Amino acid sequence: MKKKTTDKTFLFLAIIITTIFLIKFTPKNKVREAHVSFLFKQLITWIFGLLVVEKKLISYPTRIFFKNVNKTSFVFEYYIYPALSSLFNVHFPEKSNILIKFSHYFFFTAIIIIFEVLAVKYTGLIHYKKWKWQWSFISIWISYYVSRLYFRWFFKITPNNHNY
Repeated sequence: MKKKTTDKTFLFLAIIITTIFLIKFTPKNKVREAHVSFLFKQLITWIFGLLVVEKKLISYPTRIFFKNVNKTSFVFEYYIYPALSSLFNVHFPEKSNILIKFSHYFFFTAIIIIFEVLAVKYTGLIHYKKWKWQWSFISIWISYYVSRLYFRWFFKITPNNHNY
């Protein structure tokens, strides 16, 4: 029972910290862009998250929201990942060279992977059944890439038109 309480406390802290990061690091003039990115990432994580859980590759033994609705982690799939995607897109170094852009992808993907691996090892929040952290790394990287493509399309960002 104590472990579940600690896990739930961790989830609530994650929500609070993510909210603080969103408020502090989303520029006031880019709230609309952050919102579009957030919603699009939710679409991606909703589809992929359900697929992975329903195929029994990953389980989320401890959940605090919508436990009876689906088996994914609402906090991770529908709030933390989309929030980080918002920050990823509004701070993307569009005018920088390929190495800086690659580093941006790597940094944002690594943040999630580090916390996921720690959660798998030290908490009951995530349980890998037929999954490895490398699959998470690849899928999150791809979801950032797809999110970036959508972001560029939606806001009409072209190689000659760097609004960001």
